[in-house]
Amino acid sequence: MDKKIALLKEKNLQALKGGGDKRIEAQHKKGKLTARERLHLLLDEGSFEEIGKFVTHRSHDFGMENEVYPGDGVVTGYGTINGRLTYVYSQDFTVFGGSLSETHAEKIVKIMELAMQNGAPVIGLNDSGGARIQEGVVSLGGYADIFYRNVQASGVVPQISAIMGPCAGGAVYSPAITDFILMVEHTSYMFVTGPNVVKTVTHENVTSEELGGAHTHASKSGVTHFSCANEVECIEHIKKMLSYMPQNCEDEAPVYAYEPANEVRSKLNDIIPENPNQPYDIKEVIEEVVDAESFLEVHKEFAENIVVGFARLGGRSIGIVANQPAYLAGVLDINSSRKGARFARFCDAFNIPLLVIVDVPGFLPGTDQEWHGIIINGAKLLYALSEATVPKITVITRKAYGGAYDVMNSKHIGADLNYAWPSAEIAVMGAKGAAEIIFKKDIADAADHEAKLKEKETEYLEKFANPYGAAARGFIDEVIEPSETRAKLIKGFKMLENKVAKMPKRKHGNIPL
Repeated sequence: MDKKIALLKEKNLQALKGGGDKRIEAQHKKGKLTARERLHLLLDEGSFEEIGKFVTHRSHDFGMENEVYPGDGVVTGYGTINGRLTYVYSQDFTVFGGSLSETHAEKIVKIMELAMQNGAPVIGLNDSGGARIQEGVVSLGGYADIFYRNVQASGVVPQISAIMGPCAGGAVYSPAITDFILMVEHTSYMFVTGPNVVKTVTHENVTSEELGGAHTHASKSGVTHFSCANEVECIEHIKKMLSYMPQNCEDEAPVYAYEPANEVRSKLNDIIPENPNQPYDIKEVIEEVVDAESFLEVHKEFAENIVVGFARLGGRSIGIVANQPAYLAGVLDINSSRKGARFARFCDAFNIPLLVIVDVPGFLPGTDQEWHGIIINGAKLLYALSEATVPKITVITRKAYGGAYDVMNSKHIGADLNYAWPSAEIAVMGAKGAAEIIFKKDIADAADHEAKLKEKETEYLEKFANPYGAAARGFIDEVIEPSETRAKLIKGFKMLENKVAKMPKRKHGNIPL
């Protein structure tokens, strides 16, 4: 038995070394951690249990039979993060560049199936050169097997992808299906076709970083939700994100200890400017309303005219979707609609209540928006909030104009509670535009057109640009002082915590993709 145990120890040691010391050193020189070092930082100390440590590839072509490494380029298993079960896979770039083989894929599939069967999140740490060319179509089939499980797991357990190196070609579609993507600046990139192909086809000279780096995908494409300065920060973001999520779709998010206190936030009374066209930062409102230092913004650099993220209110997780008046006046456009819809659907899938904060002048006009589909993209946000069955509360701080009022979680699309501040303006459109249409003849006939327009604008403001008409019809449940907002929300979400919504029987809806 001693000899057999010695052999086991030798094999374990070989597996732990991955592609060997030289390749590990090369990985470190790039500013990257190894697959196992990443898992060590991610999981609770001593909690990792590896599955498939001795799996090897089955290829006998192109001299592959002479290069065999235990684990075959991916470390898979389970452990805990802050005491909660989590399934993980971490691609090992020191073994064949982390390329995906038949067995590599099988290991990932096994982990994903275990995650679904046992109702726990799955986290993928991606660092791979793509499909293993030596295996041909078998490798491509492995990718498809993973994609299929991503879809099966969607909305069942949270799926998080961290891009910590290259991720190109077909490999990008697994992270794209998952719930959240994180990228590391300067050491990770994602693209379907690389710079060389782009240059050949379109004659554009572009670097990997410019084409598919963290900043590009965080600010331009919106592919990544978080751009992280380094791998340690990336891993910390994963852990923090998980703290707001339940284990699965049938579970509730963790509840943190909270001692009720004076919930009045007087600062909120002074945030809205006297000038209705003057911007302000909606994040100031969010920070005052939620538990101290609990707001975790998602998609921070993308479509900044809408703010989304997780927070806690009275110790309980909520998701927030809020117009941002400090950027493009908080107007809804193609990207902000997609951003808000995607986040709202995640929250609904995993029982996280939604708070929608409204200050929206409408949809962004222009040929660019119309030709690129503002209609179909705006409908995504409308669909997502209409479809959501979690507790939904809306607070209108200032403008709620036109169709954007309807879309932003109005009473008419299923909001449970709708509050408005006294500064709320709920109308079909802004006062100036409305006056120009309604009183066109009066203004044209007046000796002083400007004075008449101002008079009629004021008349329209007094009649419609306030929350009381909507409150009189029950579209607003209560007009509240801004300072009362936090207290009202805590009580409102508490009241709604056992909400049950019965939906029509159907296979699934057809969201306007």
